[in-house]
Amino acid sequence: MRISIVSGFFLPVPPISGGSTEKSWYNLAREFARQGHEVTIFSRRWPGFPDEEVADGVRHVRLPGADHRRRLWANLLLDFLWSWRVCLALPAADIVVVNAVTLPAWLGWLRPRAGRVVIMTGRMPKGQYRHYRRIARVLAASSHVRDRVVAENPALAAVTRVCGYPIDWSLPNRDAPAAPAAEVTFGFVGRIHEEKGLMLLADALAIVGRTPDLPPWRLVLCGPVDVARGGSGAVFRGQLLHRLTQAMPVDRFSLLEPQFNERSLAGVYRRMQVFCYPSLAEQGETFGVAVAEAMAAGAVPVVSELACFTDFVRDGANGLVFAHRAPDAAARLAAALIRLLREPALRGRLTAAARETARAYDYPAYAGALLADFAQLTGPAIPPSSRP
Repeated sequence: MRISIVSGFFLPVPPISGGSTEKSWYNLAREFARQGHEVTIFSRRWPGFPDEEVADGVRHVRLPGADHRRRLWANLLLDFLWSWRVCLALPAADIVVVNAVTLPAWLGWLRPRAGRVVIMTGRMPKGQYRHYRRIARVLAASSHVRDRVVAENPALAAVTRVCGYPIDWSLPNRDAPAAPAAEVTFGFVGRIHEEKGLMLLADALAIVGRTPDLPPWRLVLCGPVDVARGGSGAVFRGQLLHRLTQAMPVDRFSLLEPQFNERSLAGVYRRMQVFCYPSLAEQGETFGVAVAEAMAAGAVPVVSELACFTDFVRDGANGLVFAHRAPDAAARLAAALIRLLREPALRGRLTAAARETARAYDYPAYAGALLADFAQLTGPAIPPSSRP
């Protein structure tokens, strides 16, 4: 099969500068190539990367892109320009996977030889699906995303599938098991952005810090701060650090630089016994790749009550869920963290269940399911009289 994969305009592939979508499709592309398929990835031109190359059996084509902007209209304009640039460069293929906003609006009818159009919902739909036609498959990261897609365009209901996001389930566990920690580490990996609920986490930790007779604990945060990579910028970083210093001693928390090397990132996850993802992004979160990766590494997830997490985090079964919309949300989050500190047996049970849940998203299994679906999409149509 000939498969083209289109990334967004603001990050390169390989994903040396972040991006869960870019990382996922980069690894999937290599898995597709390993299984004998002809794969081309289109991504942003980047210093130190050739404009074209073949690596790990995957052909890379890198075109001029731009940095992510704060304003939606500016990003849409940049996406429009990027989409036309990619459209003109796409080769003939069987499948074209699109991770751009405007390109699917015309690709199916303007460039049918580019392949059957498959969309990955890397961002929550914001009205663009009303304009999509001639789409062979919509890969929805969660049931919540599927419902939003169908609400915007009911005609897409028959071609929309819930698939989550792939992860490297075995990577955090390839080395020797980590020694038992002398203290419990709460962790967060992701964009250092106000919508991620990090101020809420700081307030919850202030409550934890005032609670007597708890085992020792600390906090590790890891992710990009700058706006170009999805953070809220230096001002928010300063506000967050100030709030954290009010909640705990300075030597009890760390804010690490983002880790774009997968093995280094796996090492960060392995330091954590509890992974806290208190996102407030009602309209932004589509799945929670970092949550699934942390679960694979053996961390117990504690997440907000966003619909995107309901497909794989089940309260009391493989993690804990707190009501982030409640007036006392910080106290509820603190109660979940305190419970995990006081009940190591509960942590152990939830850890085992979390790892088993995350295993379903491992790259080989995920890629195999996609390839089977792509083969069905590109296979000969079954005459009506032959259908069961």
